[in-house]
Amino acid sequence: MQLRTLFLVFVAIGIACDNSAARQAPVVPAPPAAASNQSSAAKPQADANRNRPPDVIYVPTPPEVVDTMLQLAGVTKDDVVYDLGCGDGRIPVAAASKYGARAVGIDIDPQRVQEANENVKKNSVEKLVTIRNEDLFTVDLSGATVVTLYLLPSLNQRLIPKFMKELKPGTRIVSHAFDMGDWKPEKEVDVMGRKVYMWTIPKR
Repeated sequence: MQLRTLFLVFVAIGIACDNSAARQAPVVPAPPAAASNQSSAAKPQADANRNRPPDVIYVPTPPEVVDTMLQLAGVTKDDVVYDLGCGDGRIPVAAASKYGARAVGIDIDPQRVQEANENVKKNSVEKLVTIRNEDLFTVDLSGATVVTLYLLPSLNQRLIPKFMKELKPGTRIVSHAFDMGDWKPEKEVDVMGRKVYMWTIPKR
């Protein structure tokens, strides 16, 4: 009888120890439910911006004005030309085919991007020209030595802080038709009744 009682006591103590160990054992937490949502929320802002409508209606720049813009900027084979709102890609294509410059066309409209890529292929400048479906207000401009644009006065002025922040001193900016308000251009020419303006990013 005493042996049976001792046996039951040892069993009870063993069970108690096991339960205590179970309570003290580290528990690996399950991944937070928000983890998957976080990855989707971390999608680049540029992707979201790319879905918004264009800031301006596309109006092609005449070839004579394209030539003047590139000449006014003094484009050479050593330049990297960024065209903001590139449309059918005529400025990047001209920069590459006529001057041997590398060029990047930026446009938020997928239809324009498709047209620009077709124009690049047609002129066999794929090695020099890249067309990107991006928002000109969020794209990184730091690689440019020349920036061309045909936008609106209000958009030009909105871009000034971005230009000053991202572009290297000496980078030339050329605008068809519209100036930049209080920032006076260094050069201004008339082509077929159209104005072309040029600025240079100053030393900081």
